Amino acid sequence: MGLGFVILIGTLAAIFLLGVRILAEYERGVVFRLGRFNGVKTAGFRWLIPGVDRMVRISLREIVMDVPAQEVISRDNVSLKVNAVLYFRVLHPEKAVIQVENYLYGTSQLAQTTLRSVCGQAELDELLAERESINQRLQEIIDQQTEPWGVKVRAVEVKQIDLPEEMRRAMARQAEAEREKRSKVIHADGEFQAAQRLAEAARVLATQESALQLRYLQTLAEIATENNSTTIFPVPIDILRPFYEMAARKRSGDGA
Repeated sequence: MGLGFVILIGTLAAIFLLGVRILAEYERGVVFRLGRFNGVKTAGFRWLIPGVDRMVRISLREIVMDVPAQEVISRDNVSLKVNAVLYFRVLHPEKAVIQVENYLYGTSQLAQTTLRSVCGQAELDELLAERESINQRLQEIIDQQTEPWGVKVRAVEVKQIDLPEEMRRAMARQAEAEREKRSKVIHADGEFQAAQRLAEAARVLATQESALQLRYLQTLAEIATENNSTTIFPVPIDILRPFYEMAARKRSGDGA
């Protein structure tokens, strides 16, 4: 009697331990009873009927998946390689188990094909300059395709675009030509503004004779300051004319 009781207790304990499951806070357990969906278990201590129930663990944490580099030919016939990173999580564990055999593999393959399709419909300049728009388009398409699986795609980011070597050299030459063009335009604008200022100064000097004489004397003073030498220069007749007139009046007065 005592031995049979011990065997019974041991058998019940073994059955109990075989059915014990512990789910973490970020996990959910999809339970099947005799092959039929029986519900989703939340975090904590859970017990299943051994041999009858089967549980599939699904993580609810966000998954960061690297999308391998894809060979892409853009709309303007440029061959390039594009890789991306995918951020997604499972919202409905039962769909992720029932609707698709392997939601991780399925999401990865779908991301690769969508990346090739979207990048192949865009031109190279669009891929380089409008990356945010490309990312948004990728996110919308992949999220729509994975919704039946209970998977929510939060973001898709194009990580790197590898161009052929000859294309990189051509783009470098184009950028250098663009910089040289801007430099020449800026220099021409400076020359134009300087010519305008000189024309205005010439008009002022043409209308004001005294201004021209003052500018002449200022130039002579600058020459004398910069060069430690004797400078012989002609004096404009307009400067000496008052002295000639004064001497002429004096001579006429003495003759009278």
